[in-house]
Amino acid sequence: MSDTLHILRPSAPRRAMGFAIQLALGLMLLWLAAVHPPENPLWLAFLVVLGVAALVLAHRGWRGSAQGIVLTEDGLFSEDGTAIAPLAQIASVDRALFSFKPSNGFLVRLTDPLGRAWVPGMWWRLGRRVGIGGVTGGAETKIMADALSFMVAQRDGDAG
Repeated sequence: MSDTLHILRPSAPRRAMGFAIQLALGLMLLWLAAVHPPENPLWLAFLVVLGVAALVLAHRGWRGSAQGIVLTEDGLFSEDGTAIAPLAQIASVDRALFSFKPSNGFLVRLTDPLGRAWVPGMWWRLGRRVGIGGVTGGAETKIMADALSFMVAQRDGDAG
């Protein structure tokens, strides 16, 4: 990995609030299943599975949002070195209001699919689309999106 240009870290209040809401949802679903179980066992199983899934997602979101997203000359990476979107494969960066993107985030379109990946609250990758944002601050995310847009435009200008 080359030199770090910008690091996008999660906002502590947003990170805590996201974790607390998912944790509360999971606990309420399990509490509902235990205290007021539905008569139908399928509904009971549904409540338990949904409650456990919410707790697992809360845990994954808390652990995943502990690491920032690093913008380097080579593209977007997680702080642990996981490649999110290499610059060579980025086709465009979209911050439009009505784009399908995370809260306070932006969307990256890739030239080729890189496979599915997801760090709840930080980023997701599905097919040729990568969503960055969620528990991150809007101003910091805008800075990273603008820098990445500039890098893509510069790369395309040098190639043409």
